[in-house]
Amino acid sequence: MPEVQVIDADMLQQSGSWLFEGIDHGGVGLSFFLIDSLPGAGPDLHAHPYMEVFVVHEGEATFVVGDQSLVAVGGQVVVAPADRPHKFHNSGSARLRITNLHPSPRTITRWLEQ
Repeated sequence: MPEVQVIDADMLQQSGSWLFEGIDHGGVGLSFFLIDSLPGAGPDLHAHPYMEVFVVHEGEATFVVGDQSLVAVGGQVVVAPADRPHKFHNSGSARLRITNLHPSPRTITRWLEQ
């Protein structure tokens, strides 16, 4: 039986977000980012070979998924289909706290704009 793990979030921190990759923690089949961003911040257009699920905890985010643009707020969940280009940014006036779930032991990202 696998051992229970408790991971200090500081060990996952990388430039304004926290990244957990399941492969590094006993082969878990899930990876995720914890994001805590200021207004205006967000990643450039990219895609993954799997769905990405965004859980918005607080704040407001504007998402572009394919040719759709939508706004999500705390308490809402957005699902981006596999291989669909997407990006988001904090479009509110306060902090954005969001968890981005990747159903993969490693995050696999293809950046489409730099």
